[in-house]
Amino acid sequence: MILTPPRDRRLMGRHALVDGIPFVMPVSSRTSPALMAAFPLDAGAAANLMPGGIHPLRLPNGRGMLVVTVIYYRDTTIGTYIEFSVAIACTHGRRPVPRLLPGLAFLPDLALSQYVVDLPVSTLISVKGGKGIWGMPKHQANLDFEVEDGVISSQYDVDGELGVRIEIDHPGGPRLPLRGAGVNYCTFRGMLMKSRLRFASPAHVGLFRRARARLYIGYGPRVRQLRSLGVSGTPLFTAYLPDSGGVLDDHIESWFLTSPDPITVRPEGMESVVDLEPSQEWPKPPSALYGPEQRVL
Repeated sequence: MILTPPRDRRLMGRHALVDGIPFVMPVSSRTSPALMAAFPLDAGAAANLMPGGIHPLRLPNGRGMLVVTVIYYRDTTIGTYIEFSVAIACTHGRRPVPRLLPGLAFLPDLALSQYVVDLPVSTLISVKGGKGIWGMPKHQANLDFEVEDGVISSQYDVDGELGVRIEIDHPGGPRLPLRGAGVNYCTFRGMLMKSRLRFASPAHVGLFRRARARLYIGYGPRVRQLRSLGVSGTPLFTAYLPDSGGVLDDHIESWFLTSPDPITVRPEGMESVVDLEPSQEWPKPPSALYGPEQRVL
């Protein structure tokens, strides 16, 4: 059961029309299989990608954490689509917090916060809403989500080339009740934008030696920066959520991105989404080849 805030409960069943997209409140999803995997990375390199006020979460060994989450949204207000999130676990504040200590991961707005680096999705309506309303770096791509022979995998291609591919071995073991909240930080329109998601699902979880995954990263311009992060291919954890549900809060916070010097390069703005058609059509499945040279070791 998802912990729905009182405000969302009061809005239950009400309708909204935002940027031409109709919503029935709350903004939710149901019966959505998902996979997750986390990999160590170079925290110093990650800090170079982050705007002011966002800091990489540091593990006890000083490393940061790349979090890959793929959700096959089967039942939402805006239809069916796949979302492939590549993010860096982070904290928000004037200064970095001390290295992660045991138990700290369960504090809200801390270990469950992430700075979203890349967020391909299947449909243009998801781009229009996710970027235009919540400021998420969504773009349409060729995506799939496969569950077969004990392996859960997803791949996204961009311009006919491999973007990112993730494969996890089914963690096995009992299905554990997983319920929590996450915070996404994204940049759009010259602002840092914060959104919240609450979710619940039975989950199979693999930790450390029980976590087995393969991560492949392409060489195209959109994903090239991921290769500068010193990502290790040995996962910290994996998870398979066969039947997840979630609620995306319509309350959004934002702050101006500032610089000590005048900003001369105009950031991406609403012109990138305002004329998008709210289409629910998918492009073809990914077909780019991948091999050992693209695998993260």
